[in-house]
Amino acid sequence: MTTHLDLHDIQGNIVKGYGRYGFPVARYLFLRVNRQLAGQYFVLAIGQYITSAVNWNDAGMQVPVATTNIAFTYAGLKSLGIPRQSLQSFPDEFAMGMKARRDILGDDDVSAPQHWDPIWCSEEPVHIWISINGRTKAALEARYDEICALVADSEGGVEQLVGHRGGDGEEDLPYQDASVIVKDGVPTAKEHFGYTDGISNPFFKGCGADPENVIGGGKPTRSDPATMAGWEPIETGEFILGYRDEAFEYPKAPIPRLLSYNGTFMVFRKLHENVGAFNHYLKNTAKDFPGGEEALAAKFAGRWRNGAPITLFRTQADADAFESKLTAAKKKLREAGSEQEKQAARQAYLTLRTQLVGFDFDKDLDGTGCPLAAHVRRANPRGSLEFGQDAYNTPGALINRRRLLRRGLPYGQVEDGNRDDGNHGIIFMALNADIKRQFEFVQQQWMNYGNDFKQANDKDPILGNHGVDESGQANGRMTIQADANGDKPPFFCGRIPRLVETRGGDYFFIPSITSLRMIGEGIIDPT
Repeated sequence: MTTHLDLHDIQGNIVKGYGRYGFPVARYLFLRVNRQLAGQYFVLAIGQYITSAVNWNDAGMQVPVATTNIAFTYAGLKSLGIPRQSLQSFPDEFAMGMKARRDILGDDDVSAPQHWDPIWCSEEPVHIWISINGRTKAALEARYDEICALVADSEGGVEQLVGHRGGDGEEDLPYQDASVIVKDGVPTAKEHFGYTDGISNPFFKGCGADPENVIGGGKPTRSDPATMAGWEPIETGEFILGYRDEAFEYPKAPIPRLLSYNGTFMVFRKLHENVGAFNHYLKNTAKDFPGGEEALAAKFAGRWRNGAPITLFRTQADADAFESKLTAAKKKLREAGSEQEKQAARQAYLTLRTQLVGFDFDKDLDGTGCPLAAHVRRANPRGSLEFGQDAYNTPGALINRRRLLRRGLPYGQVEDGNRDDGNHGIIFMALNADIKRQFEFVQQQWMNYGNDFKQANDKDPILGNHGVDESGQANGRMTIQADANGDKPPFFCGRIPRLVETRGGDYFFIPSITSLRMIGEGIIDPT
C-alpha cells in the first residue's frame, strides 16, 4: 500500500538529513517562555522561517540557503498554554524528560546530569529548541540574526538561554554550534574518532527519498538482499505520528489529532568524545592484537574507519580496495555522458553501495568477522538476533520496531588527540514515534546491556557507560570472537574506559506546521 505524505505539513528535519543535502554547518539554540501570550506570538512569527519536508527537486522549488526547524519540551508546551487534557495525553517518558530518565539511559558517573553543560543543569527547564542549518556560515549567521530579532521583539516574553560549553573553557555561550569535520579544506563524513558516520538511515514509506535507498535503509525480506526486491520500506508510523507502524497499528499519540498528526518526538543529546582515551586504548591494546590499531578499531565499530563493513571485508587491504572501487564508481557516474553510460555506471555504483549499506550477518552469525558486541551490530542488528536462518517470517522481526532516524553533526575541534578535555563530540538527535520503545530500548538494552547479543553485561565498546572498579580502574569489556577456522583464539579487551560522555539534552516534540500554527494561535482543543 502506498503512503502519501503531505510534505508541506511535515517539518523538513524529519525527512531530510540536512548534512546530506549540502548544509555543512548548524546551530542549535534554546529558549524559555516567560509569558504565554508572548510565546504564542513568537511561535506564529517564526513560522515564516520553518522549513518543510517538501522535495526540493519538485518543479518551482528552490533549495534554501538556510533551514529552520522547531520543537518543544513538555514544559515548553505547558508554558504555551496547551490544555491539561492534551498535556496528559503525551507519553510519560516525554513528560518526565531526559534528566529524569537518566537511570534508564545509563547517564551516571561522569555522564550524570550534574556534569552536563550549565544550560541543562538549571532548575528552570528548556522550553523550545530551534535548529538552523546553513549552506554557508554566512547564511547561518543571517538566519540566526533574524531569529534573535524575533526574540528581542518579545521584550522578555521569550528568552534565549545561555550555558553551552565552548572550546576555550567558556560555559555561558548562547548557542551550540556544529559542523562537518573539514580536513585539508575538504568537508568529510568523519566524526572525531575517525570513523565515517551517517552512512545510512531508515527508509520509510512516503519519505520521498530515492527509491534505491530502500537497500540497507528499509527492512530486509526473504528475497535477494542484493537488489531492491530484497527490501521493503519501513512503515511510516515508526517515525511519524498518525500513520500505521510495523505492528500495523497507529501509535499512541497526543490529542487532539491535529496536535500530533505529522509530528514526531526527538531525542537531543550532546555527546563528548574522549579522543585521547580512545587513541591511548587502541595503541596499547593493539600491541597484542593481530592487525594492529586499525583492525581493533574496526572490531569495536563493526566497520573500518572508511565505512567498509568488517563482516564483508575482513582485512584493511580489502576495505581500502573497496573504498577505491566505490570512489571510482561515483566519479564515473558523475562523468557519464550518454544515457546508456549513465545506466551502466549507476548499476555498477549501486552494486558496490549495496555492499556498504545492504549487508547482513547471515554468514557471520558466530561473530568471527564482525564481533557480536560491535557497535553497528548493536545499533542495527540486521536480522542477526534470530541466531539462525528463517526463525521468523521476516528477518527483521526483532528489530524493525527499534529503528531510529539519526540526525546531527559533530561539534568542536580536537586540538590534541592525546587528551580528553576540550569540547568536541557529536550532537546526536534521534527521531522516533515512541521514545520508550525505540530510543530508550536501544540505549538501555543494546548499548548498555549485552544479553540480546549473548554478551551478558558487556556494553557497547564505544557508546557503553563503562564504569570503574574499586581500585578506580576502567572495567569495560569486550570479547572478539575466535577465528572460524580456529587459526586465531578469541581476544579479550579489558579495562575499556568510558569513551563517550553525555553533556546534556532532553526530549522534544516536533509538531507539524499545521500544529505549530495552532499552538501559536492558542486554539488546541482536546475536546
